[in-house]
Amino acid sequence: MVIDVLVIGGGNAALCAALMAREAGASVLLLEAAPQAWRGGNSMHVRNLRCMHDAPQDVLVDAYPEEEFWQDLLKVTGGRTNEALARRVIRDSATCRPWMRRHGVHFQPSLSGALHTARTNAFFMGGGKALVNAYYRSAQHLGVQVRYESPVQRIEMDNGRFVAAWVGDERITARSCVLAAGGFESNRDWLRQAWGQNALGEWPADNFLIRGTRFNTGVLLKHLLDDHGADAIGDATQAHMVAIDARAPLYDGGICTRIDCVSLGVVVNQAAQRFYDEGAGFWPKRYAIWGRLVAQQPGQIGYSIIDAKAVGRFMPPVFDGVRADSLGDLARQLGLDAPTFEATVAAYNAACRPGTFDHTRL
Repeated sequence: MVIDVLVIGGGNAALCAALMAREAGASVLLLEAAPQAWRGGNSMHVRNLRCMHDAPQDVLVDAYPEEEFWQDLLKVTGGRTNEALARRVIRDSATCRPWMRRHGVHFQPSLSGALHTARTNAFFMGGGKALVNAYYRSAQHLGVQVRYESPVQRIEMDNGRFVAAWVGDERITARSCVLAAGGFESNRDWLRQAWGQNALGEWPADNFLIRGTRFNTGVLLKHLLDDHGADAIGDATQAHMVAIDARAPLYDGGICTRIDCVSLGVVVNQAAQRFYDEGAGFWPKRYAIWGRLVAQQPGQIGYSIIDAKAVGRFMPPVFDGVRADSLGDLARQLGLDAPTFEATVAAYNAACRPGTFDHTRL
């Protein structure tokens, strides 16, 4: 029997494609590179969905209309986005949650410590792992065939049409194919090539920790670019890059390794100097720039400094922070130059406006 739709990939995009194709009556085979225990790609580490809505909903307070969503996207991308595609995604996001519920996904209100998201983001009950598991259960119920530990190395094309995919020495044919095999963020060589060396002679990518899956090696991306003439667009160094704890594992640390106290304190590099405005914009719209900012610092290291008043006002990290009773003592524990560090913090404090600070009403 010839498969109608072959889906290459095992994360959110791949599963949604497989489910929708099966609902339309097609026979579907999904190939996931990872073992079953690690299925789902980066999707198993997600926690919420930003979606447009014109009125309050069960887990979303107030409205979040299309134009506001578009303006938010425009700001965080610095204008580098395709408006037609973006607006289509924004409009269609309003239909996502009912469809997801039909496939077993449950939602809950904004989590404590997740700042300024109660109106814009619907959180998955159980996080990304529960999301992925719900989709796989639905796929099994609908009759989608799933194969694990099946990485695709190459595909055959005939005049631009899909013919077959190769998993090792096995050739798999299908009438159509959906490629949803992820990016190349766990391909060290490709990251090194994209980022190159900095002015200090360092290779920044060598120090990157990948909080997502280790299975996104970009094999098919490179194959399509090199062997099938696919167009490359954008900047290979652009990514959803967040600041994570330097003690996190090399792969699959997940969202619990993210440092969320940045906007409530001071961030310095190894020279004990600030390098960006920590409070610029709402944190949910700015957190994804901090990985790149840290990557541009010597050693790809930064230190987020908070005082006792900030504790409990952000999503707690998985690792305990370094504690000290004075700035000088903290600097010594971190290996920073104490006089420079104290001067940096003093300058920051001197620039603060007087008044009562409410981190929930920025």
